Amino acid sequence: MSQQLEKTLAEAATRNLSLSATLEALADLELEARRQRAIERRFRLSRLQTQLSIDSFDFHHHKSRLQIKNRALRLLDLDFLQKGTNVVIIGNPGTGKTYLAKILAWQACRANQRVLFTTAMDMLNHLLASQVDHSLIRKLRFYTSPTLLVCDELGYLSLDQQTSNLFYQVISTRHSQKKSILITTNTAFSDWGNILYNTTIATAIADRLVENSEIFLLGGDSLRKAKKSSPAS
Repeated sequence: MSQQLEKTLAEAATRNLSLSATLEALADLELEARRQRAIERRFRLSRLQTQLSIDSFDFHHHKSRLQIKNRALRLLDLDFLQKGTNVVIIGNPGTGKTYLAKILAWQACRANQRVLFTTAMDMLNHLLASQVDHSLIRKLRFYTSPTLLVCDELGYLSLDQQTSNLFYQVISTRHSQKKSILITTNTAFSDWGNILYNTTIATAIADRLVENSEIFLLGGDSLRKAKKSSPAS
């Protein structure tokens, strides 16, 4: 308000605004500045590192993108966070899974929601390390407390029993708290027994995710590969 005071007073004099209208204008400026600072803080803490808009997502790249378009656009209203709905995006590498996940995560940041973006292996490596220094409970809370947890690249490496159990703890806790998790994976549910140590753990995790979820399937060739092979303009 202090930074905008002189400018606001000058505009008020020009427009012949009343004292109450001038104060209201100053208050609106202060509230908007605070909102922007809150969004910047949410983005910084989210570890997203990039702010992506749905306008930059090419729905015409492959027919599977057009098939999910309406459902994907509906997620932007963020009602799924209020309902604790999970989002699972399945597809081969380069088909846009992470890109779409980051679009939704940034939308949540803009709504001043707590968001955390991580790869599956980075999260599990940190949880494993926390067992050594006896900080597992605190580290689990780090991954279970955000309104939206984005867990990227599940399935690129197989998990042993210990890491699978840790992953189950994160999923189970968020499920009981009705908090949304967004997972991107290159592995169909039917093959999760191959990446999550055994079918028992895989089934327990998949059941909790699918119970209240939106599932998206992305197909087609890798968009990254297409960009690399295209001639320079």
